Amino acid sequence: MADVNIPVVILCGGKGTRLVEQTETRPKPLVEVGGRPLLWHIMKHYWSYGFGEFILALGYKGRDIKRSFLDYRPLASDLTISLQDGQVNTHADNQLEPWTIHLIDTGQETLTGGRLKQLAQHIGNRTFMLTYGDGVSDVPLDQVLAFHRGHGKLVTLTAVRSPARFGALNFDGDRISRFEEKSKLQEGWINGGFFIVEPEALRYIDSDVMWEHRPMERLAEEQELFAFRHEGFWQCVDTLRDLKFLESLWADGNPAWKTW
Repeated sequence: MADVNIPVVILCGGKGTRLVEQTETRPKPLVEVGGRPLLWHIMKHYWSYGFGEFILALGYKGRDIKRSFLDYRPLASDLTISLQDGQVNTHADNQLEPWTIHLIDTGQETLTGGRLKQLAQHIGNRTFMLTYGDGVSDVPLDQVLAFHRGHGKLVTLTAVRSPARFGALNFDGDRISRFEEKSKLQEGWINGGFFIVEPEALRYIDSDVMWEHRPMERLAEEQELFAFRHEGFWQCVDTLRDLKFLESLWADGNPAWKTW
């Protein structure tokens, strides 16, 4: 089992404008693959390694995410309903995940760094994991944690391979020597999320900024940013094409990110 004192922060506040066909009516983390929200797939992966405390940074349509968890138990259980007095009894089969979920409003227009800064009081003086609410992977979280503890620096990110529309990472061994938000290369290592972060790293966020811009650039400059190279499966959902790709893998019956 994982270190139970390590919470998982998930950034869930973006508007998902490139997936407007789905996100006009719901936040991107609630877009479904295989009849389940992307957010559920991500949380199940963390739980497969024993991480069961989640801190969700909400923004766009955050109330919908709150409702989804308020409704989680009754919708996952058999029900007996008395129409006469409205009494509802749930018949849970004890298969519900024993998660603790903190749902924190961080603003409609707040940037990723600003959202993280607002969560500092909920994180406290704890190492925490961090990811985005729109990407799935089979990244071995136990190995990432061991790697992070081994180098003893402030931040580890998971580096993955993907086309050039993402930012590029430049390496000096395992240390990231330079962080570039956009890449001119055809392919290379990119930021795949699935971070492990020491609380001291939040000091690098001095305003409402993108976590992926100046804070990470400064961490790289000060040799506090390392990368765990993951050669396995990783896919974010930015477009309808990405979503259909994940749906096709789920329909085949053995999606690579399903670790539970």
